[in-house]
Amino acid sequence: MDRKETDVYLRLDPGRLPQHIAIIMDGNGRWARRRHMPRVAGHRAGVTAVRSTVETAARIGIPALTLYAFSEENWKKRPKTEVDFLMRLLCRYLKAEVKTFEANNIRLKYIGRQHELPDSVQREMAEASDATLKNTGMLLTLALNYSARSEIVDAFRSLAEAAARNGGLSHMEVDEQAISEHLYTRGLPDPDLVIRTSGEMRLSNFLLWQLAYAEIYVTQTLWPDFRGVQLLEGIEEYQKRDRRYGGLGQDGHAPQHKSLRAHAEAKR
Repeated sequence: MDRKETDVYLRLDPGRLPQHIAIIMDGNGRWARRRHMPRVAGHRAGVTAVRSTVETAARIGIPALTLYAFSEENWKKRPKTEVDFLMRLLCRYLKAEVKTFEANNIRLKYIGRQHELPDSVQREMAEASDATLKNTGMLLTLALNYSARSEIVDAFRSLAEAAARNGGLSHMEVDEQAISEHLYTRGLPDPDLVIRTSGEMRLSNFLLWQLAYAEIYVTQTLWPDFRGVQLLEGIEEYQKRDRRYGGLGQDGHAPQHKSLRAHAEAKR
């Protein structure tokens, strides 16, 4: 860690680190536009942010990190030239980062409709994940061609198919546990913290089921400028939160947002 990262890390409680962090990586295009560069330059710069974030998360002992890399909607709303560039960039990233994954004991997996990606991309994905199978550290999940709504649709299709194999739909049992076991993320704990860069206040069809009780941290930092220190700052903010899961705070009351509390105190 550099000095800034160390300063923030020393303020953290190692016993209360999030077990799973999800990140919506946003702002590549704006980063490039502010520098009068093409959008692809922002995507290229974003790779450095991924590397720094992944390494920092692994080194401080975060068990699971999920990155929203490429949405299903990206296929429909981005120019073909940009999509093709993103696919090539992904392949280069996976080839280059296998050594980093090995050095940091990181396992790699994917969520999303992978079968719709180009065959060449699927091969690179398989080779990279296979190379990390024996690692026992942090699980890095890349959401590729991912849509939360599609994930939920696929989960119900899987439930129905399982019921059909087991005597028909009359045998289908649907509850939260059953749905969770048929999501792409089965086996993973739900995220404790979701981070969104670039200041946007939306989830963008990302892990809608799993983020039901996640703490949300939004930073104005554009993704290409995001580094390990910003990740640690997000964790620091997370540790200040009172996670109640619909209940009350330790004093028996729902805690006020700090801005409302400050306003109330100023009026006394």
